[in-house]
Amino acid sequence: MDSILRRRAAAFVCQSCTRRGLQSRRQLQRGFSSASAQQTGPDIYDVVCVGGGPAGLSLLTALRANPVTSHLRIALVEAQDLSKLRSWKPPPDRFSNRCSSLTPSSALYLEKIGAWHHLDQSRVQPYQEMQVWDGVSDARIEFDWAGSAPSAGQTIAYMTENLNLTSGLLKRLDELGCVSVFDSARVENISLGEQTEKLNLSEWPVVHLSGGKQLFARLLVGADGANSPVRSFAGIEARGWDYGRHGVVATLELEGDGWGDQTKIAYQRFLPTGPVAMLPMPGNYSTLVWSTTPSNAALLKSLSPKDFVALVNAAFRLSPTDLEFMHTQSSGQAEEVSWRLQHTTFDHQRTPQAVTGVQEGTVASFPLKLRHADTYIGERVALVGDAAHTIHPLAGQGLNQGQGDVQSLAKAIEYAVSHGRDLGTSMSLESYVSERYAANHVLLGVCDKLHKLYSVGSGPLVPLRSLGLNAVNALGPLKAFIMNQAAGSGSKLF
Repeated sequence: MDSILRRRAAAFVCQSCTRRGLQSRRQLQRGFSSASAQQTGPDIYDVVCVGGGPAGLSLLTALRANPVTSHLRIALVEAQDLSKLRSWKPPPDRFSNRCSSLTPSSALYLEKIGAWHHLDQSRVQPYQEMQVWDGVSDARIEFDWAGSAPSAGQTIAYMTENLNLTSGLLKRLDELGCVSVFDSARVENISLGEQTEKLNLSEWPVVHLSGGKQLFARLLVGADGANSPVRSFAGIEARGWDYGRHGVVATLELEGDGWGDQTKIAYQRFLPTGPVAMLPMPGNYSTLVWSTTPSNAALLKSLSPKDFVALVNAAFRLSPTDLEFMHTQSSGQAEEVSWRLQHTTFDHQRTPQAVTGVQEGTVASFPLKLRHADTYIGERVALVGDAAHTIHPLAGQGLNQGQGDVQSLAKAIEYAVSHGRDLGTSMSLESYVSERYAANHVLLGVCDKLHKLYSVGSGPLVPLRSLGLNAVNALGPLKAFIMNQAAGSGSKLF
């Protein structure tokens, strides 16, 4: 029966994939038509991916860019209208408030699959240093490559908008062609197929879309977020907890020329209510990620731009006690901060540039959670990205975890195809879960412990953690090891 299935799947291989060197771009685009599968019988795909975010688009791009897997019949299901993403071209002085930090390892993989140059590089900001300090004790660690040749001047990470990344990936996928895209499509249900006279599809997932369309998947990939319908269909539990914190994001405008020609630095200060980070964007812009209590988040969103800016500047300069008081005021923070800064001593050289403005409509918040699925695979199901794990944003590793998942899953699929295996079976997918589960679990645990460690505002734990922070900062080899781990491979992109 498996030989029958393989012959059936082979009949659906997109013939243009073998002739794409002779076809025009217009012909390739036809491979994206959701009406491309007008045949009698089941609409069968080798891979159906639910979710068109960074993880889902990266996976499909990787499969189409690899000669070993380029012949597979694949489909993308996305609830949003992708035509808006294809035409995304914002003004150069406007930035989305949802940005991510891409490690050099993730950037290298995007380069490998041909997507990196499709990103708008004028909206990508590399940075070479990170300043992290304790808001209670002022103990500090400086992550930089200075003096560690041949790594001197090496990029720690690349900041860019999530929309820039997904837009670039979609452009690359359009360029490759031969993908059936079902956008503006809601998943109504996922069920198992049936056995017919010709085919036994009783163990194959069937994705039921609004409008009655049904997609049969040899492998169903869930890249559909923390509340994944694919994970629910597979009966995979996700365990964890809510942090009781919200992440406040905003696009900030800096004084003068902003970062100018100096080394680009990311700043993060740990406060008892949660870490506050200011990360460089192109020009005189920065992106804010402030983890704080729900009540503080509600206040920040209600403030006037002038008071919001004042409180952001205070978060990197004033004591936690001062900040706690100012969060009890419904307004007037600008005057209060101005007065307190005149009577506060802080190191101007080790704090970020002063914020002068916040872009309209960019202040928002979202609840912070930790979630980890019991497994990433089931029979003919695989989970990637937030569908598999959700992490605290303090280390900026959520998106990079998803990119690591994609690299590993694409490799497992490539191995199955090259060795004549059924790519949807648990046996074919086992290498993916064994490679990624433990690595993600460790990172989830580290970020969770850091959050809890720095949420303590007083007591004997404060001097102990400060001693540890100062010790790591003084140990060059250990600090370099941590930076290499955070950067993925520690390799430069160019």
